[in-house]
Amino acid sequence: MKLGRVTGSVVSTTKVLSFEGVKLLLVQPIDEYLVPCGDPLVAFDTIQAGTGDLVYYETSKEAGRVLETLMNPCDAAIVGIVDHIYPEVQR
Repeated sequence: MKLGRVTGSVVSTTKVLSFEGVKLLLVQPIDEYLVPCGDPLVAFDTIQAGTGDLVYYETSKEAGRVLETLMNPCDAAIVGIVDHIYPEVQR
């Protein structure tokens, strides 16, 4: 799983049928110190996350398992909202 911050939402007028009714959010990957690392990505939200939330997400084949239709082209999915981070190593 990876850590990210929701930076906005994505609107799609046409979707694959297995994506109907699923919210799309823009997620900025971050490291354990909350520093952005990498390019933003679009992820499916099945847990009601919102802009500004710290989330963990899954990519690849595992991401598609959060949708009811198992055979779908999902690349990233938000699977949880993070309450606190306690990094063990200080910078």
